[in-house]
Amino acid sequence: MVALWFVWGAKKMFGTYGQPQWPWSKSNLHSGAYCSMVLISLLALPLELPASAPSRNHGLRSFLDGLPEYLSRCALHAAGAMTQQLKWEPGQTFEGGISGAPQNEAHGAYAFCALACLCILGPPHKMVPRYLDVSSLISWLSARQYAPEGGFAGRTNKLVDGCYSHWVGGCWPLLEAAINSPRLNEAMAKPLNSKGLFSREGLIRYILSCCQAESGGLRDKPLTAMQNYSCFVGFAGEEGGSPHDSALRWASLPEMPKAKLEEQIFDAEDRLTPMHPIYVIPWDKVEQTHSFFAQKGGF
Repeated sequence: MVALWFVWGAKKMFGTYGQPQWPWSKSNLHSGAYCSMVLISLLALPLELPASAPSRNHGLRSFLDGLPEYLSRCALHAAGAMTQQLKWEPGQTFEGGISGAPQNEAHGAYAFCALACLCILGPPHKMVPRYLDVSSLISWLSARQYAPEGGFAGRTNKLVDGCYSHWVGGCWPLLEAAINSPRLNEAMAKPLNSKGLFSREGLIRYILSCCQAESGGLRDKPLTAMQNYSCFVGFAGEEGGSPHDSALRWASLPEMPKAKLEEQIFDAEDRLTPMHPIYVIPWDKVEQTHSFFAQKGGF
């Protein structure tokens, strides 16, 4: 019930989710949407808004209402007045990335949150192209992997940072799922690279060569301190997935074929347990969590 109360209070009148105690805040709306959608889908929460939910006063009836539209075109509050008048602006910046609010710069974490939300809401190859400009987003994300480091930066003209191994690196499995459609492949200006949309080898080399501290943990870049957060996000962005028609029905990609084993830059025993590309927890935990709460009922 606590989770249901949280997402109920976080639902905004323009479809996304934010901090309930800041009803007019424009910050963290994409991350709020992602956290809420993870709770709703994993905990099998009912989709219909309670009768007393404030969002119902603005025509919303479901926890999903208005969310993909917000991700596509952000709502900006009317300037100079604490009113409920809104104007809409494109959700993507002129560079092709995604910002946390209108007129802000694009950020890798908001790109992941928006993509993950859309992949929860429906099949990626239908939802992502419908609400985002895929070509421009691929262009922006591709520019975030720098040479010679091989890692990702989260924003334009910023340094490479290990945490974006997840926030930017985690976008690629979702985008690869989105373009895994014959219709969209034909619409792309150039055929897709069969080797993938980014250099996985470059990313892994950056993590292992530049982010590993002497203590064994991970850091965001050389000469900085090891952090538990860096340990998690440093490896989370490596995982891939093969999509199905539901966020809960994705499948892990098989291990690299034997013919390409010589291309691996780490030993087989060092391979990590695959994590779900949307929920970023082990695959079996996703299934166990959803099955457990789906049998509860009674919310």
